This record gives sequence, C-alpha cells and structure tokens, in this order.
Amino acid sequence: MKALVFSGSVPRYLLARALGKRLPIGLWDLALRELPEPEAPPGWEAGRVVLAGICGSDLALLLGKSSPRLAPFFSFPAVLGHEIVAEVGGTRAAICPLLACRERGLDPCAACARGEEALCRNVAEGGVPPGMLGYCRGLPGGWGERIVAHPAQIHPLPAAVPDERAVLAEPLAVVLRGLRLLAPGLSSPVLIIGAGPIGLLCVAALRIAGHTGEIHVAARYPLQARLARELGASRVHPDAWTAARAVGAREYRAPLGPPAWRGGFPYVIDAAGTRSSVEQALWTVEEGGGVLLLGAPGHLGLDFSPLWFRGIRLVGTYTYGRGDFRRAVELLPEAEGLERIVTHVFPLHRYREALATLVRRRGVKVAIRP
Repeated sequence: MKALVFSGSVPRYLLARALGKRLPIGLWDLALRELPEPEAPPGWEAGRVVLAGICGSDLALLLGKSSPRLAPFFSFPAVLGHEIVAEVGGTRAAICPLLACRERGLDPCAACARGEEALCRNVAEGGVPPGMLGYCRGLPGGWGERIVAHPAQIHPLPAAVPDERAVLAEPLAVVLRGLRLLAPGLSSPVLIIGAGPIGLLCVAALRIAGHTGEIHVAARYPLQARLARELGASRVHPDAWTAARAVGAREYRAPLGPPAWRGGFPYVIDAAGTRSSVEQALWTVEEGGGVLLLGAPGHLGLDFSPLWFRGIRLVGTYTYGRGDFRRAVELLPEAEGLERIVTHVFPLHRYREALATLVRRRGVKVAIRP
C-alpha cells in the first residue's frame, strides 16, 4: 500500500526546529512510500481509509515544534494521521486512534478504569509500540491506504453524515473533553483565541450544547472570521486584546515590556497553541477565571506571573476518553454544516500541496483521501 511515513530522524527534527516554515516541504521528514499491507493482530480488523485529516499536532511534529520529552510516548517510523474515517468490514466508521490499556492487552490502569483514557498510564507499555494510531510504529495511521483497528476503536457512522463532517469526530472529541473539564456556565461569556479547526469546533460545540452566553472569537484571517460567524460566534475580533476591551477589561502600562490587564472573560480557550495566544489567554481571562489550553503548545518561554497574581485556573487536554469520542460521533448528525470547516481535500500523492495549503494559510482544515 502507499502511505506517508514520518521517520523520526533526530537531525531532521533539529533542522526543522531551526528553520520552521522556512524549511521547504520537500526536505521535511516525510516520504510517500510503498509498504506491505498491514497485518491485523488477533481480534483486530483491517480497513480501507476513506478520509484522513491533517491536524495541527501533525504540523507541529513535522516543523520541529513538539517537545523531545514526549518522544518516549510515541514510536517511529510511523504512518501519520490520527483523524480517520475508514471502511471496516463493509461499514464506514470514525476510528478512535487511542491505544490505551484495552488495545495493549493490559488490565485497566486507574485512569482507564474511570473512563479517562486520555490519561492512560500505559501508552508506552504492553504488546503494542508506544503511541496512538498515527504516531505508532507498526500500526499505520490514516495517511495511507489501509489501517488495522481494535473493535473498541470502530464507531459506525450514519449514512447521512458526509465524510468531511465525519473526519472531524476526533478533533471534536478533543473539544468536548476540554469543555467538560473547563465547565463554562451556559450563560457565561467565552473568548476563543484562534479560529482554526479547533477554535471553530469550540464555537459549534458550545452552541450545540445550548450555550446562550456570548461567544467571542479572535480570528486573524477573513475566512476564519466568516466561518466563526456562520457556526454561531456572537462577535469576532481581530485579536484577543480587542476582545478584552470590548468586555471592559482595563490595560495598565508597565515600566518595561507589554502592559498588564485587569478584568476580561470568565473563560478563555486557547485554540492556537502559540506563545502569543497563550500569553493573551492568561491576560484576557478575568481574575479567578479559567483558561483551557487546546492548542497543544510546546516550548514557549512565557511569563507565568498572571497565574498566581490573578488566581487563574489553567486546564490542559490533549486527547479524550472513549465516552468523549462516542459523544462526538453521536453529535455529528445534528452538526449540519460543520463540514464547511474542511476547505480542501487532496489525494495522497498531492500531500505536499496539501501541507502547503495549511502552512501558507490558504485553507482551514485540509484532509487527504487515499
């Protein structure tokens, strides 16, 4: 089968880390290869990939932004792609990429036993290489023609849900867990910083959940701003500082460096994962408020004084529990129009064009159809 393989080369990681988006895509640690058909472990099922998304965490890995301290919990070389729609046993399904205790043939750890597979302690243990589908040596992800999946990973999809909406089940599950942990009041104003796929899914998820409070979005690009409004944003701002001023936050000049702030939003969601977005989140949340990190930031070098000085509650989440993923799939039929977030779909052999579309900000969500 044909598949896109990330080798995990340390020299290439260092090169990407040094050059970032200036590194030509042809020099990224990614290659289209011909691989043997994957063999399904006993009790698992083989499937054909229908559609696979490109996630911000994939770009972070390819651009050298991921922390090396996380390396023990993943294994390479690997076929990337963890946002997967596949046909398994004649059934079209969203594939939950988690490889927690159950898939690893282990007794459940404390986290898995309470349904919080996002916190599984055994992601580098058992009979499966470290990682989840898309970051696991030997079990291919969605950027290839075939996958294998454990029955617990397979979530059948209603026929009326288009592929482009179905491929958003995985990032929607991330959002649902994050909102569950943050627990914003249904009538409380919320600020979402970043209007990429995660930020836009936050808007949609809040509205589907019955959130009646104002949803403010800081969006840098016109297409993102338009989609945010279409999905239910109350107000869209060019940046977080403008949003903070709109709700009465006050700015105080410091003798050196950027200003400090008082007031803001009771809840702020960072959906961008950059140094500037996290800084904005920590200063635009009101005193005693909650900040949710959904953007998976790596090395940032931030001033964390607002955490203790302003009494902020900081929540981070990376994946989800099985219940979150199941709930995401259940919500897809009522999330009509969500597929508009997927602005581009490319065949596998045009992967460089697909990646360039994201890096050059020509689209929002890009997917690959093997």
